[in-house]
Amino acid sequence: MEEKKMWNWRKFFFVLLWVNILGVLLILSLIFWPFLETVNTPKKTYLENEEGAEFMIRSTKENLDELVNAYIDKSLKDDEDKYRISFDEEVHLMGSIEAFKTEIPIKITLDPIVQENGDIVLQSKEMALGLLRLPKDRILKYVDDRIHTPEWITINPKEENIYIAVTQMNVRSNIRVRVHQFDLENDNISFRIKIPNDSLGL
Repeated sequence: MEEKKMWNWRKFFFVLLWVNILGVLLILSLIFWPFLETVNTPKKTYLENEEGAEFMIRSTKENLDELVNAYIDKSLKDDEDKYRISFDEEVHLMGSIEAFKTEIPIKITLDPIVQENGDIVLQSKEMALGLLRLPKDRILKYVDDRIHTPEWITINPKEENIYIAVTQMNVRSNIRVRVHQFDLENDNISFRIKIPNDSLGL
């Protein structure tokens, strides 16, 4: 009888062990399995094809920092500065996301790449979601699911980047904007501003 009890306990232990191992493997596979969903980035707009007067505007990282964060506060209604972007030699997105009724800090370091039409791609370099070291695509997917962004900003977890369609931003007076240079290392930042003729009644 004792042997039978011992055998049942041993059998139960191994079953439980295998259930735990399978559970851990399932969780790991969900975390590290390649992200296959493709996100459609906005169709590129070329401002050269529109008639109008064009001007060059130069800026600095300090001015850009103030402008971008003021826009974030307004568009995301972020009165408590929950999200912030800073510029040095790279772009840093910092903030927190609520999960399981807890605020989890997030930090993403991005490398800006100007596109031929004046849009910009922020390619991810480093990411952290609290103390978790998840794959970049999972963190970006997590962010995309929890932060409402304007239509001209596309978070692409599969490509591990953020596409900013600057040329499609809604700016007052129908002014159009495209990035000309975005050299953070040398603090050389410039934009081309186009004022379409029809906005002046021409």
